[in-house]
Amino acid sequence: MEIVNGTERVQDAVVEKSPIKKVVGAAMAGTIAEWYEFFIYGIASTLVFSKLFFPAMGDGSVLMGIIAAFATYAVGFLARPLGGLVFGHFGDKYGRKKLLQISLIMVGFATFMMGCIPSYASVGFWAPVMLVTLRFIQGFAVGGEWGGAMLLVGEHSPEHQRGFWTSFPQAAACAGNVLASLVLLGLSTALVAEDFLAWGWRIAFWLSAIIVFIGYYIRKNVEESDVFKESMKRQEEQQKASAGLKEVLLHYPRQALCGMLMRVGENSAYYIIVVFSIAYLSIQMQFTYSTILALLLCANAFQFFSMIFCGYLSDQIGRKRTMYIGYAGLVAWIPFYFYGLNTGEFLIVLLSMCTGLFFQGMCYAGQGAVLAEIFPTRMRYSGSSFCYQISSILAGSIAPMIATLLWKKYDSTLPITFYILFVIVISIVAILMLKETRGRSLHDVDHEDMKKFS
Repeated sequence: MEIVNGTERVQDAVVEKSPIKKVVGAAMAGTIAEWYEFFIYGIASTLVFSKLFFPAMGDGSVLMGIIAAFATYAVGFLARPLGGLVFGHFGDKYGRKKLLQISLIMVGFATFMMGCIPSYASVGFWAPVMLVTLRFIQGFAVGGEWGGAMLLVGEHSPEHQRGFWTSFPQAAACAGNVLASLVLLGLSTALVAEDFLAWGWRIAFWLSAIIVFIGYYIRKNVEESDVFKESMKRQEEQQKASAGLKEVLLHYPRQALCGMLMRVGENSAYYIIVVFSIAYLSIQMQFTYSTILALLLCANAFQFFSMIFCGYLSDQIGRKRTMYIGYAGLVAWIPFYFYGLNTGEFLIVLLSMCTGLFFQGMCYAGQGAVLAEIFPTRMRYSGSSFCYQISSILAGSIAPMIATLLWKKYDSTLPITFYILFVIVISIVAILMLKETRGRSLHDVDHEDMKKFS
């Protein structure tokens, strides 16, 4: 009898785990596709766009061209909150799955068309105009992706494993970057520099169509979570529409503010590593394209696995404690980061990048779980997207540009170090103001919301 019961328990466990694995796979497939496309722009903005689309900016220097390219990179971040607002509103109203399909198609279209844009030498001013327009569409779509994919997983996850499972779509961003680095590395290695700059880089953008098709196919059979279906049923019975951002800011202002600011430190550090460092290594250290892309490939592959470990850790010791350790590590790491880069030694540079990405991952891995656990289902997509995308504007969108401007003005990386330390302090204060959410039931979150506002 014990054996039978034990068998039944094993079977129940298998039945319980199968849906979440399917959901995680679907969320990751789309997220990898979208972040491949988003990151390939970030890499190309330094290696290609500064030369092809902004050759005559300001004083005509290389750094001015890179600053202009980083400005268009920021356009994608500026569009993300708008995408998060629109997708969040309709995602809370009609479901996560439908909106995720739309966002995937949009970002695929924009990225493919970027590969078709003629250079500044061919059409002049219209080249950067087309680039910025498509970058806006790309950013708008990515703005709707993160919240939907994260909540799809978070709402299906067992409460005691939510940090672990939601770390997979978080890590999918690393996988997208690995794929982007791998494709560009292959192209830059196979082609001479002139051919890569003239037309080779476009292939990486055109390949997005294949990746989007695969992601769409995997994602189309996913079901909405039970907690979302129950929330929709309650709203129909009460004849009450989904709340949207207005009620998030009205009823959950502290959660919205802290959820947003807890990200700015790690997000700034991340884009210093994966975007600004490309410019620094290329100009200051004279690294080749292939060497830089190999570094990014290895560093992001490392972070993919370390991110999942950090998500697991947040289930064991708590979301806040994991983030505190991560930010303490970043504070200790950032003063030495550029010393590592300045050695010019591949392994030391890689170790410097991986160390920073490990601590950044400790801050980032559990954030999907935190944002799912601080907002009720009826406004979770809107609230999570708002926190995530606004912080991206305040941090990731401008970090590479600010770092480049500081470097150009002071001819030193020390001001960049102080800049990162400043935003890290902001995030630590925000985390202090949040309650620990590990193990919190999403049903309990909804019941508390009903008691407060019924």
